[in-house]
Amino acid sequence: MKIRSVTYFDNPGLPLQENFLTRAEKFQKETLGCFQNSGIELQTVRFASAPFPAYLKDLSSDQVIDYALSLEAQLKEQGFDYLSLGPALPDHPSSYSLIPELIEVTKSTFCSGSMTSPGEGLSLPAVQACGEIIERLTPLDPAGFANLYFAALGNVPAGAPFFPAAYHSGGPPAFAIALEGADLAVNAFAAAPTLATARKQLIRDMEQIGERITEIGRNLEGITGAKYQGIDFSLAPFPMPGLSTGAAFENLGINRFGEHGSLAAAAFLADTIDRASFRRTGFSGLMLPVLEDAVLASRAAEGSLTLKDLLMYSAVCGTGLDTVPLPGDISADQISAVLIDLAALSLRLDKPLTARLMPIPGKKAGDSTDFDFEFFANSQVLGVESSGLGGVLSGNETIDLRPRVK
Repeated sequence: MKIRSVTYFDNPGLPLQENFLTRAEKFQKETLGCFQNSGIELQTVRFASAPFPAYLKDLSSDQVIDYALSLEAQLKEQGFDYLSLGPALPDHPSSYSLIPELIEVTKSTFCSGSMTSPGEGLSLPAVQACGEIIERLTPLDPAGFANLYFAALGNVPAGAPFFPAAYHSGGPPAFAIALEGADLAVNAFAAAPTLATARKQLIRDMEQIGERITEIGRNLEGITGAKYQGIDFSLAPFPMPGLSTGAAFENLGINRFGEHGSLAAAAFLADTIDRASFRRTGFSGLMLPVLEDAVLASRAAEGSLTLKDLLMYSAVCGTGLDTVPLPGDISADQISAVLIDLAALSLRLDKPLTARLMPIPGKKAGDSTDFDFEFFANSQVLGVESSGLGGVLSGNETIDLRPRVK
């Protein structure tokens, strides 16, 4: 188990405020100090602002770009590894079209696009705009990496520490902790004689780690004044079999993840995470990033795990569709058809879901990927059963979708 990120949330101000930079610098240094002797590896310290359209709305496109470059440079100097400018918003429709250029000119800046609005529903124009962003980002990098920096969001609240979904509520400074902990499930399920034993072991391990991290978090809160919001215990994987969520499922008795029975296994793991007691924030669910998980990547390459499977599993667990390799020539309309399904799920099930889709230039469905990137496992480009949206679903309405009545 490692800490993927300690994510700091604050308001940079316009223009950039000196007191913000002072707070951020102190937080970064104190975070490193607090974790240095903890015995828990800290991989990155990240920063997330409020949604950029909310506080940069009076700037021109060029001015927003200049602001982002300046903020990135200042935070890089202070030791932050990555930053998120938060999501484009349906109430600011022009904010979506700026994202491809923001990602192109920056080096460590993430963005997202919200497809839903609290109390209003699913925005068809926002879904279409997110599809267009993904299409425009695809040719910017021959390996398709530009889309690594963007996610389309469905029903995602502020305060989630995982990128690209992270953004600030706009209130006082705060922070949250994102874990890389798929190995906890792999180990807990490996030799368990019963499901009850497997569940009990994983809950115990999660709660013990949660107590240690919360103690560090409260200490950091006392030193910096930033509010400790909690842990996102989404059991994020790393592309090695021992750090694979897919391996954890197969340890329960699924021969190949993606076959029937996989949904039940996913529901069991997600339910187990729900039962653990810790100070939770963000998704705190089950993360299934295809290219970041050795077993998921392998099963997708073998054909047992499809895009529709991943979307279906999002109904019982998870954070949505993450690092999914798609054909390089997929159109914005075809992408939007996938996104609208995910956004609808997020509202009907009243849960946060994201889509980080990665069309790969020059690749078609069935082609093998050839990444040379330590954080990715190679797989196969997944097919997309979509010819795009038409009729009223391609309009400019906001659909009032509400959670299921119980």
